[in-house]
Amino acid sequence: MTVANILAAKGRTVTTASKTDSIADICTVLAEKKIGAVVVLADDETIAGILSERDVVRALALNGAAALDQPVSSVMTVEVVSCREADSINDVMGKMTEGRFRHVPVTQNDHLVGLVSIGDIVKAKIAQIEADAEQLRSYIASA
Repeated sequence: MTVANILAAKGRTVTTASKTDSIADICTVLAEKKIGAVVVLADDETIAGILSERDVVRALALNGAAALDQPVSSVMTVEVVSCREADSINDVMGKMTEGRFRHVPVTQNDHLVGLVSIGDIVKAKIAQIEADAEQLRSYIASA
């Protein structure tokens, strides 16, 4: 199973932010949309960074409530690990585990085309395991 399979099922809509948005504004977006991260875009629509709930918590721990007035660019993760649609979910799962992050932007020709989360990966793996189990049951029943 590939990242393309996940995007086909969940869609390609990605919530994005600007580097100048305040952390408070992004917190509102995260809460309203019930998501864990936003992709931060540069002026030319390429990925400039990613801001996750963890980044917000770190900023609050360091700067208190004053962090909420800071721009996203001051606390976002700038070294963003991305994947391609052709990547296997096992490869992406490995990247997530190694890097200890839960959201991976999907890019094509350096442009954002989607986002996968650890929840998307787990859901796809469970569906794959259930399909494999059903095939085995059918095979055993027909033998």
